Amino acid sequence: MLKKLLLVAILTGLSGAVFADETPASPFGLSVTGTAALTSDYRFRGVTQTFNDPAVQAGFVLSHESGAYAGVWGSNVDFGGTAHIELDPYIGYATTLDSFANKPLLDVGLWYYAYPSESDLNWLELYGKLTFKDVLVQGASLLTAVNYTNDFAGLDENGWYVNATYNVPFAAGFGGVASVGYTKVDNYDFSDSGSEDDTYVDWKVGLTYNVKSVSGLTAELAAIGTNIDANAQPYKRGVETGAVFTLNKTF
Repeated sequence: MLKKLLLVAILTGLSGAVFADETPASPFGLSVTGTAALTSDYRFRGVTQTFNDPAVQAGFVLSHESGAYAGVWGSNVDFGGTAHIELDPYIGYATTLDSFANKPLLDVGLWYYAYPSESDLNWLELYGKLTFKDVLVQGASLLTAVNYTNDFAGLDENGWYVNATYNVPFAAGFGGVASVGYTKVDNYDFSDSGSEDDTYVDWKVGLTYNVKSVSGLTAELAAIGTNIDANAQPYKRGVETGAVFTLNKTF
C-alpha cells in the first residue's frame, strides 16, 4: 500500500523535465536538447518518490521544426518495492496560437510512466498545456495544465490533475516560482487514516537562480507540500511541506 501511496503525486507539467532553447541540428529540421539534474528529494506533484532521499535525473528530447517531439526522461525512485528506476518515454506536439493577442504556446502529448523492474506500476497519461508570456510583468510566464489517465498508477482508475505555475524574473539572475495543483482519482484514498480522500492539493513556492558562469545551469530552493491527511511515517514526511534544493543543467 505504501509504495502506491508514495507514487500518487503524478509534475510537472512534464515530471520536472526542462529543455534548452532548440537549435536545428540537421537539414531535416530536427534538434536534440536535454537536461541533467540533481535534487535533494524527487517530489512528484507534492509527494516524494524517493522516501525524501536525493535523486539524479536526466532526459533528452528530439524535436522537429513542425512542433512534433519525442523524448525520454529518467530518475531513481524508491517506493519500498522492487522499483528503483523510472524511465518515461513521451511524444507530443507544441505550437504557438498566433490568433490570440498573447500568442500562448499550446502543448499536447502522451507521457508513459514506466518502472522496468515493477511493470505493474506502469501507466499512460494524456496532457495538455497552455503557457502565457509576460503575465503581470515583463518576462514572467504562466503555465496551465490538464492531465488525464484511465489507469492511475496501474490501478485501472480514472485520474485528473490540473495545475497552474507562475514564474517571474527578479534582478541579478534571481527569480521566483509558485504553483498549485489539484488531483482527483476515482476509488482511491490518498489518506492513511481511512477518511477516503480521493482528492488532494499540492503546492510549491521557491526561489531560482541562473548561474551566469555556467551556461544552462540553474539552482532552485523551494518549499513543496500537499494537504494529504497522513499520520504514519514515512508517508507523512513524504507528503508534508519540505524544503527541496535542485541543480539543473540544460544542454
